[in-house]
Amino acid sequence: MAFESQDHAKAYWKENLSLMLKLLSVWFIVSFGFGIILVDVLNNITFFGFKLGFWFAQQGAIYTFIVLIFIYIKQMNTLDKKYKVEEE
Repeated sequence: MAFESQDHAKAYWKENLSLMLKLLSVWFIVSFGFGIILVDVLNNITFFGFKLGFWFAQQGAIYTFIVLIFIYIKQMNTLDKKYKVEEE
């Protein structure tokens, strides 16, 4: 990976870290917030016949993680193209 300049490299990693922090925040909110902290509140709502808090702890968090992986892939490919460091 060769950047055009040191400024491009710094900007690339700044955007990369920003993206990772946003996705990790979503991961934390879904897994810890919905699956543990807010489970009692969410259990008052049913989703496909299950209590929502239980569903998030068992299945919803996994689905969210998979979606986050695909979002990361798409965003990183876009970022790589922006800074002209994509793989061929």
